[in-house]
Amino acid sequence: MKESIYKDYEELPLFLNANTVAKVLGVSPASGYELMHEKDFPSLRIGSRIVVPKEQFLQWVKQHTKGGAV
Repeated sequence: MKESIYKDYEELPLFLNANTVAKVLGVSPASGYELMHEKDFPSLRIGSRIVVPKEQFLQWVKQHTKGGAV
């Protein structure tokens, strides 16, 4: 597992791309990209780009962890 370069959620940009999602979760960029195409993942398409609003990403993490705090 890769280590996240982010130490605090406040450091994240307002919109995350696949690379940032991967870095935060400590997974490969390909896994981050794949996750962004999942049905229940809060992604937003802007033209040809796919981004994730920071607040929805944090909510998704909270919902998908067992008792974890965000």
